Amino acid sequence: MGDDDWENSDFVPLVPTSAISGEGVQDVLLLLCQMAEKKLWRKLMWHANLQCTVLEVKQIDGLGMTVDVLVVNGYMKEGDRAVFCTLNGPVIAEIRGLLTPPPSREMRVKADYIHHKEVKGALGVKLIGNGLEKVMAGTPVLVINEGDEEEDIKAEVMSDLTNLQDKLNVEKKGVMVQASTLGALEALLQFLREETKPPIPVSAIGIGGIHKRDVTKISIMNEKKVPEYATILAFDVPISSEAREHAEEMSVRIFTADIIYHLFDQFTRFMDNLLEKRREEAAAVAVFPSIIRILPQHVFNQKDPIIVGVEIAEGILKIGTPLCVPTLGGLHIGKVTSIEANGKEQDTARKGTSVAIKIVNETNPTITYGRQFDSTHALYSTLTRASIDALKLNFKDKLENDDWKLVVKLKKVYNII
Repeated sequence: MGDDDWENSDFVPLVPTSAISGEGVQDVLLLLCQMAEKKLWRKLMWHANLQCTVLEVKQIDGLGMTVDVLVVNGYMKEGDRAVFCTLNGPVIAEIRGLLTPPPSREMRVKADYIHHKEVKGALGVKLIGNGLEKVMAGTPVLVINEGDEEEDIKAEVMSDLTNLQDKLNVEKKGVMVQASTLGALEALLQFLREETKPPIPVSAIGIGGIHKRDVTKISIMNEKKVPEYATILAFDVPISSEAREHAEEMSVRIFTADIIYHLFDQFTRFMDNLLEKRREEAAAVAVFPSIIRILPQHVFNQKDPIIVGVEIAEGILKIGTPLCVPTLGGLHIGKVTSIEANGKEQDTARKGTSVAIKIVNETNPTITYGRQFDSTHALYSTLTRASIDALKLNFKDKLENDDWKLVVKLKKVYNII
């Protein structure tokens, strides 16, 4: 490959590797080093303009809230006025301390830090200052020098967040999403809103670890009568023990994972279980719409329990459906307690099918086929405002468009507003 070929879109460096044996990994590292040395050296050269990115925000005993940053280029001095990005706008804080770990130690490993008056990139540094609690990981840090326009510096720090403002908009009702960095938050929000069916609404967002205040914030969903959204989806962030205890007290769920799909699976599983539970609770109230016609040649028992063959003219007939005859002043015939087709019992029967049903009338067992009603009368599901509301809340996906049209038709029959 020629010196300039790799920059041409027609040429792509390929290095065969094996995830099983590890073969080829050294070649990949060698290729990256060669590219950096031969092709990217101008971009990798150090320069004096500050280039600094927030890595992590965390509480340190004895130091308070600190910000771990990577100083790539330029200088940073103790006493500098630094501008940080938060969801609530730019924050200016005086740098009270510049700390680095001892040589050959990571910043995450607890040890005695080395204090500096000034640091030069490239270097990982822990910053000490006031008002850093809401600083967002993954955002830039700039310093206000003499002669700089403060508002211009603030706008530049907030530029990444401003560009994402449309994607960071939230709804009045929804879950809370917490991620480790701004980029991770953007990816998670896009996944929840565009790739999940149906989309998962989001009412609050945050970056960094989950604390007690976050639990308190999302617990308001319980008061808004949407307890399923009293949920925090935590993507690759730590959760304080205080937050976990407070979540149990406030009936808030915290789902955490390092992979977006795992987070989605946890929440989907929870919603499916919740919906199933609600359907079981609403089963006694919800009535599916149906109109059925009695087949006169298939009347097996005329009096309680009435056993007849019927054809489902419209809608869905389910076990437990109360039936009446609107043309006879809403005469209550009874409840369907059994549905049978071809010798097999079933829970439902849809439009166009013929089944045998058993009807029981506990309040008036004297109702008799051939006396109060017969095959010339169509039997209707007895709908009420409460039963329709229960259908909308818990069984919306179980009804097709024609079924909802039948609901509208029956609302007129029963004068339901």
